[in-house]
Amino acid sequence: MGNTSSMLTQYDIEEVQEHCNNTFSQQEIVSLYQRFCQLDRNSGGFISADEFLSVPEFAVNPLSQRLFRMVDGLNFKEFVAFLSAFSSRATLQHKVEFIFKVYDSDGNGKVAFSDLLDVLRDLTGQFISEQQRELVLTHVLEEAGYKKDSLLVLSDFMKILGNTGLKMEVEVPVD
Repeated sequence: MGNTSSMLTQYDIEEVQEHCNNTFSQQEIVSLYQRFCQLDRNSGGFISADEFLSVPEFAVNPLSQRLFRMVDGLNFKEFVAFLSAFSSRATLQHKVEFIFKVYDSDGNGKVAFSDLLDVLRDLTGQFISEQQRELVLTHVLEEAGYKKDSLLVLSDFMKILGNTGLKMEVEVPVD
């Protein structure tokens, strides 16, 4: 499975399916493998952040710089695991864990006000002022029962996002 010029065996497909908690069908995994091989231009068995930039939706995503650190150097199994958060079959817990990783840029397991502000800045660009961002974020945190100096952990994200009907889905084209 490391060499992208080889084909997936049934065992490989089942192993990947199990690794991503059955969030993709076997047919979807085969389609994802074909896409992975297209992205892996040097056939090294890994996708670099630069290769990910060739996906237009990824390149224009305002959070692409944050996502780069999550995708750089992924092998196929990790690629599918990364994408599994966007599957309609992914659990809410899985989706929230993914979102938490996007916000937790230093990987310390805690999200500070500054981390939240950085993501909001990435999402809003120059459309609102820094002062407006801080006011909005402070208000949202207070509504959720937190303060500006709170350090949020994964369970806090679950509490905040757990009842939102969170949708993060992409369709995997199956040939």
